[in-house]
Amino acid sequence: MTSHTHQTAPTQYVSAKGIQFAYRRFGKAGGVPLVFNIHFTGTMDHWDPLVTDGLAKDREVILFNNAGISSTSGEVPTSIEEMAANAAAFIKALGLSQVDVLGFSMGGLIAQELAITEPTLVRRVVLVGTGPRSGEGMSSLTPEAQQIFGATYKHPDDLWLDVFFTPSEKSQAAGREFLKRFRLRTEGRDPEANEKVAGAQLEALGKWGAPRDQPYEYLKALRQPTLVVNGQTDVIIYSVNSFILQQNIPDAHLILYPDSNHGSLYQYAEMFVQDVSRFLSQAHG
Repeated sequence: MTSHTHQTAPTQYVSAKGIQFAYRRFGKAGGVPLVFNIHFTGTMDHWDPLVTDGLAKDREVILFNNAGISSTSGEVPTSIEEMAANAAAFIKALGLSQVDVLGFSMGGLIAQELAITEPTLVRRVVLVGTGPRSGEGMSSLTPEAQQIFGATYKHPDDLWLDVFFTPSEKSQAAGREFLKRFRLRTEGRDPEANEKVAGAQLEALGKWGAPRDQPYEYLKALRQPTLVVNGQTDVIIYSVNSFILQQNIPDAHLILYPDSNHGSLYQYAEMFVQDVSRFLSQAHG
């Protein structure tokens, strides 16, 4: 067990494909590490420490910034496929032969592609608040997402209360607790993503979400055991997309948490950690 936590793990760097990737590793070494793939415009510091530290009790956790994000060099690709290729190059540059991957929102698209293109590298997959190619309402930002991202907030972090949590009193209270945890790391914090990131990522999301024939056929190639998790009323990537994933991935479990939105993993952090830990520690197959 390393003595480091989400708050104290130093930012390290490794080079692959001409990119200097920034990453942090902490937790219980020795088993199969869990690599986290973050959401739209997110950095390593956008993860909830209750989730990362909770999962790090039983396994090594690796957080990283993909190409062009925050403290990682290079340009942000305009396709999910290229983002996944970069993620694979990063993992291999660490000398790892097998990992589990967790992808949240846009990170879940990358995780799907990574699992399909690197079947021997990726052992198990956790997909959170995400969806399939050409999913429901995924050809552009949902109307709710456009409204949320277009609004002005007194405190910039309050945006996340609308993105991740439902309007209910209980969910908003959980959101305020999340925001406290979100800012706990003060030393060596990652810079926010620059203004170029959102445009490139939106282009990649648009290509992924565009309508096509037999859009879910590709999911048959995702052979790894998969856990799909979402909130009951996700307005950023509609919850029905989690059901579509579960129906089309050959070996997939589905969990929907009640009265929760896109950030169900943060609203139900302890339960999420238990559910993911149980799934990852099952015998392979």
